[in-house]
Amino acid sequence: MRWKQFLTPVQSMNPDEARAYLSDKTLQEVTILDVRQPGEYEEGHIPGATLVPLAVLTDSLDQIDPFKPVLVYCAIGGRSRIAAQTLAGKGYEQVINMSGGFKAWNGQAAFGAEEAGVDIFAELDSAEMILATAYSLEEGLRDFYLRMLDRVSDEKVKSVFRLLADIEIKHKDRLFAEYTRITGKDDRGDFECRFVTPLMEGGMTTEEYMERFKPDFESPVDVISLAMSIEAQALDLYIRSAAWTQSDDNRAILEQIASEEKTHLERLGQLMDELVGGGSRTTN
Repeated sequence: MRWKQFLTPVQSMNPDEARAYLSDKTLQEVTILDVRQPGEYEEGHIPGATLVPLAVLTDSLDQIDPFKPVLVYCAIGGRSRIAAQTLAGKGYEQVINMSGGFKAWNGQAAFGAEEAGVDIFAELDSAEMILATAYSLEEGLRDFYLRMLDRVSDEKVKSVFRLLADIEIKHKDRLFAEYTRITGKDDRGDFECRFVTPLMEGGMTTEEYMERFKPDFESPVDVISLAMSIEAQALDLYIRSAAWTQSDDNRAILEQIASEEKTHLERLGQLMDELVGGGSRTTN
C-alpha cells in the first residue's frame, strides 16, 4: 500500500448525516461497505452492507463498484478511515467515511452472517417464484402479528398489532400485482394454493425473534420497534440475496422488493413518531 493513499482526503459523515444521506438513495445508487470482521458483522450491521474486512480490502476490490458512491464504516471509525483512504487512493472518486462507526449508528440494524437466509432465494429460478416466496414471507409476518393479539391485554397495543397486520395485506397486494404484471395470471386463490407457504419475514422463526429482541408486548413502542427490526432484517435479506444471485432478472426483482422494504421501514418510523408524539396514524 503506497503512503500516498493515507494522505488522500475523503469525505466524512457522522451517523446522523449518513442515515440522512442514505434515506433518499436507491439501493442501486450507493454501496454500504462494512470493513469489520465477520463476527462483528454477524452481531449487527447496517441493512444491505457488503462485508469486506479491512485486511482483505485490496484483494477484494472486484466486489466494490468503482462507479457508485461508497459509504464505509467499521466499529468506531478508525478502520473505515483507512479503508476510505485506500479506496480513494485506488481511484474511487466518491468515498465517504462514517465517523463514529457502527457503535454510534442510531438507525435500524440487521444481524447474522452475510450468507444467512439467502438460501431461501438462492435456488429459485424465476421471478414468479421469488415473488411467491416474498409473498409467503409477508403472510408469515401478518400471521405473527395476528397471533400476538392473544398475548397482549392492552387495547392500544392490540390496535397496533391489527394495524401492522393490515399493512402486511397491502404489502401482499403489491407483490401479487407485480406477479400479475409479469405472468399475466390474476387468480389469487390459485396463486396462494400453489405457491404460498407462510414463512417469517427476514428468514427467522417467531421464537428466534422473541429471543433476540425480548419485546414488552404491553408497550406500543416496543411493538413498533420489533416490527422495524423485522423489516430491517427483511431489507437486509433481500439486498444480500440480490448480491448472491447469478440471474440478472432475479436480481432486479429482489432489488425492487428491497426498495419496497425500505419504504415499509420508513413508514414504520413514521408510525413510531406518531405513537410517541400522539399524532394520528396514516401509514399506508
